[in-house]
Amino acid sequence: MTAGGDWLSRPAMHVLTLVGPEAETLAAALSLGQIVPLGPNAIDVTFEDDAAAVREQVIAAIGDRPVDFAIQPVENRRKRLLIADMDSTIINVECLDELADFAGVKAQVSEITERAMRGELAFEGALRERVGMLKGLSTSALQTCFDERVRLNPGAETLVKTMAAHGARCALVSGGFTFFTSRVAEAAGFHLNRANTLIELDAALTGEVGDPILGKETKLAALNEETAALGLTPADALAVGDGANDLAMIEAAGLGVAYRAKPIVAAQADAKVDHADLTALLYFQGYRFEEFAQ
Repeated sequence: MTAGGDWLSRPAMHVLTLVGPEAETLAAALSLGQIVPLGPNAIDVTFEDDAAAVREQVIAAIGDRPVDFAIQPVENRRKRLLIADMDSTIINVECLDELADFAGVKAQVSEITERAMRGELAFEGALRERVGMLKGLSTSALQTCFDERVRLNPGAETLVKTMAAHGARCALVSGGFTFFTSRVAEAAGFHLNRANTLIELDAALTGEVGDPILGKETKLAALNEETAALGLTPADALAVGDGANDLAMIEAAGLGVAYRAKPIVAAQADAKVDHADLTALLYFQGYRFEEFAQ
């Protein structure tokens, strides 16, 4: 369900969520409806006005203030599946770029990564090219990379563990590698993880990646498979990511969120998080601060 989707023009009760240091001031100034505080710097406003018109009003009112927002129907707001990208979404780095640093080719690999995330290159070809540059890298570099450089982004663990505690299924799906997703999933509390596999031989990377490659369509398939297994539909899911290979699942989900995302993703998502941490996704679903897993 993309920004500006059909639901924006359908008559229904909607909710505007504002997250940021000026959320309460903005909510009062907009005068749309009942204001409900959710937590520090997080406000809900329910309204019955035309949602598309309200969206434009909110964008104009926010301007360059560090406030994130979401507008969505009140119905089915709290999602029962979280499906999240890993690199630069749940964690702070692009693992492939960091591995490339250990191999002495970070500049070349990072340039390809950026172009792929912007949708300028086909993901599969770009992944194979970058992994090829890692040929001969000792497998010990993977653990060193994880230990020294990979950190959960602020709010990631709270997001996952709160949704899980309230009965949601949480899936980490990545165009990166299982070595990292398995460890990140455990640290953050995801129920499952899916990613690509780096091929190893004699304690070194061969420069190859296992087939089939997990990319844009596989992420969408994961969303559809997980919702079907739970007896749900994509409308019951929240998807979050930042790059072009996340776009299909973000567009299909009931709530698709662009987190610090590339322009091609931010333009199509239901909501963007450019300023707040990942707990904004909880506020978007109507969770109150006191419901957060601690």
